Amino acid sequence: MNMYQTSGELVNSWYAAGLASSFQKEKTLKVELFEIPLVCWRKSDGSVVALLDKCNHRNAPLSEGKIVHDCVVCPYHGWTYDGSGQCVQIPSEGPHTERIPQKKVEYFPTREAHGLVWIWMGRDTAPDKEPFPMPMMIQEKWHSYYMVTHFENNVTDLVENFMDVPHTIYVHKGWFRDRKQIRIGATVERTADSVLVTYDQSNDSIGFNGRLVNPKKLPMKHTDNFYMPNNTRVDYIFGEEERGFIITSTCSPVKPFSTIVYTLITYKFGWLTPIARLGLNAYTRKVINQDVWIMKLHGENIRQLGQSDYRSTQCDTMHLYIESLRKAAEKGDRIPGPITKEIEFWV
Repeated sequence: MNMYQTSGELVNSWYAAGLASSFQKEKTLKVELFEIPLVCWRKSDGSVVALLDKCNHRNAPLSEGKIVHDCVVCPYHGWTYDGSGQCVQIPSEGPHTERIPQKKVEYFPTREAHGLVWIWMGRDTAPDKEPFPMPMMIQEKWHSYYMVTHFENNVTDLVENFMDVPHTIYVHKGWFRDRKQIRIGATVERTADSVLVTYDQSNDSIGFNGRLVNPKKLPMKHTDNFYMPNNTRVDYIFGEEERGFIITSTCSPVKPFSTIVYTLITYKFGWLTPIARLGLNAYTRKVINQDVWIMKLHGENIRQLGQSDYRSTQCDTMHLYIESLRKAAEKGDRIPGPITKEIEFWV
């Protein structure tokens, strides 16, 4: 069975297919989610189409064809499909349009929101919610930009990595946090569709220049949140939102150990905000590439040795809660009940 067939209810959600700017008129774009190949294009009215990337005739990939009058033309024999997947022309049949088969190429709903194009992957379930609300923070004084990264690991272990504090002093040493041997307390709450973590670390700091990011040494509020099935949001807020740095990631599974992550960096640093991206872009790319490295090594070991013998401590509580929600959805089990736990660990 392929990944789609083994993912259970995890498929019943919106998954990011790419930056909105990547979808152009009169041009096909190949996308793969859950090992399902899709062909996408932007119609003349601006809407985006997503179809199964397989011609009904001889199964050739439609993504290698061209777009003509908002329709995709198969590169093999010219069979032509409109935005709903309906075959509208078979060149070898000449003018006999009545002979066009009624069978369609499978269609997947799309939405464009928050700078991304999203595809609803639930084949048997209609969309019942909107795409995850990426915090573009269009309010005055906030800026944001996207980073697109390929990871050689699975969604569950990636979202756990994005919410993991202890690894930062080893994987990101000198870039994000150095070992100080300070105690950090946290409240971890699991709901029906989220894992919410609030840290007691008002006097802590994050790696890049604190004198510029937080010159007044305002108290820091740090929260790490996971939202089913594949989204994380990490907030560092200084004072009463006077300054802030937010890292939001949505993970799109391509194959079991291949995931595209769309990371939105949102920030407000006072007078530095308009020019902060000059250095912030290089800094965040460096940190993400360090995670790419460790998650590749981690993924290789999982594939070779399995992961049934994980050992966990207090600082892994949020990871255990994430796993419980995703495993329940994958297997179609009952959703675990809500729970709140106080933990502590040292960094």
